[in-house]
Amino acid sequence: MGKKALLVGISYSGREKYELKGCINDVNCMHKCLIERYGFAEEDIAVLIDTDPKYPQPTGVNIRRALSDLIASAEPGDYLFFHYSGHGTRGLAQTGDDDDTGYDECIVPCDLNVIHDHDIKELVLKVPDGCIMTIVSDSCHSGGLLQNAKEQMGESTKLNREESNSEVKDAENDAFQSRRIDIPHKIHHCCYYSSNYEPEEVEEREHAGGHVKSRSLSLSTLIEMLKEKTGKDDVDVGNIIPTLYDMFGEDASPKFKEFMKVHLKRLQEGRISEGKSGLGTISVLTGVAHEVLKIKEEDEDVEVEREAEVYEGTKKSLPYNAVFISGCQTDQTCADVNTPKGAYGACSNAIQAIIAESEGEVTNRDLVLNVRKKLAKEGYKQEPGLYCTDKHLNYRFIC
Repeated sequence: MGKKALLVGISYSGREKYELKGCINDVNCMHKCLIERYGFAEEDIAVLIDTDPKYPQPTGVNIRRALSDLIASAEPGDYLFFHYSGHGTRGLAQTGDDDDTGYDECIVPCDLNVIHDHDIKELVLKVPDGCIMTIVSDSCHSGGLLQNAKEQMGESTKLNREESNSEVKDAENDAFQSRRIDIPHKIHHCCYYSSNYEPEEVEEREHAGGHVKSRSLSLSTLIEMLKEKTGKDDVDVGNIIPTLYDMFGEDASPKFKEFMKVHLKRLQEGRISEGKSGLGTISVLTGVAHEVLKIKEEDEDVEVEREAEVYEGTKKSLPYNAVFISGCQTDQTCADVNTPKGAYGACSNAIQAIIAESEGEVTNRDLVLNVRKKLAKEGYKQEPGLYCTDKHLNYRFIC
């Protein structure tokens, strides 16, 4: 039986407006906890942080590679653990009916090479039988980050998203219509980034003797960061995906690469024109999404089913040997707290407190319940979620 872990903390240092103070401390505390409470060996814990050149930088490609290596090294009976502390963001899902939250949740590496919830699911599906992988993401909008996992505690995948997002979609449709783009009602969510949708970004505030900042990046903030990084002023909501693809190429999110490959293939085949694609205006994918769905309805060829997966997500079996704890619900933000005594993520700090009180013997269910109670008592509105099979609900946290 082996115990292996990956800890990622990102401070985004040097960017005062976006900088987080507690993420590196979250990693340090969890590192100590894994060794002292759970018996992990130092050499079996990989650490990625952006404040010390001795450690690998938490770029998108490095995080994905480290996760892939962690899973590839696993054997039946092993316990795997992944903790992420950093910014999160989200966009409306390509097809609201098929995504379990109605949104695409993402984590934001230090180089902005976004990691998509679909990417995480694809990696976790490779965890070998007989292993258990526990994931904690102390990041905003993290509810549903492990796509399609069973939600045991939380509201991210159980709300009627059609009703809760009706105003957003009406506004989105008005924006499309004003640009003379017709969006059929049943595919309102065909665009990855809505032109009107903006995830809530909580203002900085004082709380319980400390300064609190949200671990959320709104789309406008992400665009601002991309402009700063690329030196281009024409980055906007409509071309975030091609901008990221242009920046990172084959190192970009596999999900985004699939979008671009389908788009470019259809352009090359003449099945969609440049003008209709909407490149740089409303969305790099608007036109091709229309074409894919139109051809799918007409059953012109079988290949469309593969292309449709790019928009709807694959229908592979659900992650069954993973336990995921989100720092909040998909429509909530996580607090990054900076006090004179130290900085931390509110959720990560609460997890450490509950483990200390229980001497490490705590089930996944009880951990999340108690963390929720502690955060509520301290005045935080974020509500952590628990995603796992019924079998793992009452398993001990981590191992």
